[in-house]
Amino acid sequence: MSGPQTPEPTLSVQGDSPMGTRDEDAADGIQHSHRMLSFSDALLSIIATVMILPVTHTEISPEQFDKSIQKLLATRIAVYLMTFLIVTVAWAAHTRLFQVVGKIDDTLALLNLVSPFFSLMVTFPDVPLGIFLFCMCVIAIGAVQALIVVYAFHFPYLLNPQIERAPHRALYRQHILRIVLRGPALCFVAAGFSLFFYPLSYLLMAMVIFLPYVSKASSWCKGRLVGPQEPPAHSVEFFTFDLHEPLSKERVEAFSDGVYAIVATLLILDICEDNVPDSKDVRDKFHGSLVAALSAYGPHFLAYFGSFATVGLLWFAHHSLFLHIRKATQSMGLLNTLSLAFVGGLPLAYQQTSAFARQPRDELESVRVSCAIIFFASIFQFAIWTTALLQERETLQPSARFGGREHAFMFAKLALYPCASLLAFASTCFLSRVSTAIFHLTQIAVPLTFLLLRLLVRLASALLRALRGLARPAPGAEEDVRAPLLPSTC
Repeated sequence: MSGPQTPEPTLSVQGDSPMGTRDEDAADGIQHSHRMLSFSDALLSIIATVMILPVTHTEISPEQFDKSIQKLLATRIAVYLMTFLIVTVAWAAHTRLFQVVGKIDDTLALLNLVSPFFSLMVTFPDVPLGIFLFCMCVIAIGAVQALIVVYAFHFPYLLNPQIERAPHRALYRQHILRIVLRGPALCFVAAGFSLFFYPLSYLLMAMVIFLPYVSKASSWCKGRLVGPQEPPAHSVEFFTFDLHEPLSKERVEAFSDGVYAIVATLLILDICEDNVPDSKDVRDKFHGSLVAALSAYGPHFLAYFGSFATVGLLWFAHHSLFLHIRKATQSMGLLNTLSLAFVGGLPLAYQQTSAFARQPRDELESVRVSCAIIFFASIFQFAIWTTALLQERETLQPSARFGGREHAFMFAKLALYPCASLLAFASTCFLSRVSTAIFHLTQIAVPLTFLLLRLLVRLASALLRALRGLARPAPGAEEDVRAPLLPSTC
């Protein structure tokens, strides 16, 4: 004869007492994933951004500047851009994964701490071992994400409430695992080819970046050729986990802020490492005068302040842009990633401009490299806004839409850096003798222009309205012309 059975405690996702539920979760070591997502955004933005360091620390000899810079652009910058995009794909998959996993415990928090280092392949782009180890890092992250999926589905109370209550959770798990493991599977094959034919490895890793877009295009073509098909009997009804879907605006902003912050930090690290005079040098070379020692490093500090202002103002333009964006589409997310990849290259622009004093003969090439990086970082921001205008009712706040009160201001703000960098680049072709002075003048003028931009836009708008008023005939003049043609009523 058995006694009365005590019912097992259950975790209610939507209980009558939300505060009581949160207290029970805290007592069991369970919490929401918001804080862990913020930590992961910061961590992956650091990993993506520091991969520019092997590029900025490449030795460029003054005697063979052209050959060195061509090799730099052809190999390390290209590999940096590809690895940056691969890390952002891993970040996007991680963010979507925790749309499925709504809560975490200690085990999931520890699994999330896996963060391999990716910069080895950028340092050695043509060495098979560097490529192999990079692929192993991607495979390791994919394996950890798969473990998170398996663990969360084993304890359903950690899942999104819709999935937790779904009758076919096994289909969800298979669907999510298939998407999470696609990229690591490609990197596994790429790791094998890196041992005997590494160019094919790069092609396979590039497929990791473009696979979601290729998959979406193939699905669209299949739908056009075959026609719409009925969904299977047990389809995913409530929730979709798909790399095609756009990320939330908040996660895009958090990751972008992390990239801008790390880039700004990398600039000051270069100053502290290389451009602060040693006390022994101050005593021996400059007779104990710190002012004389610092003046010798003046060009480096000028380049730092110009580069820092560029990073800060590009962040300001990005902040203003996403302030008026209501929803980020897939194409806008891709353009934002490309913009961030070139923002991550701004430490290279700093290295080039700070080298003016050491390599005066190569100033033109340095200006061109810096202008190209700034142009692409800013033009992709402008492209985000123009893409949002194509679906402005869905993506933009009313004030930033065409004809809105902030439309002209946003256009001027986002077009400022592309135009300024193009002007400085053109000066190297037509005004080569003063191109460096124009570049420095641009670095000084653009921040001042940002401060005066709203006033300038208002003045330009008032001038345009005045010109339109002059072009139109006065209403009284039209009545005077028509008056003789009217029949007399006398």
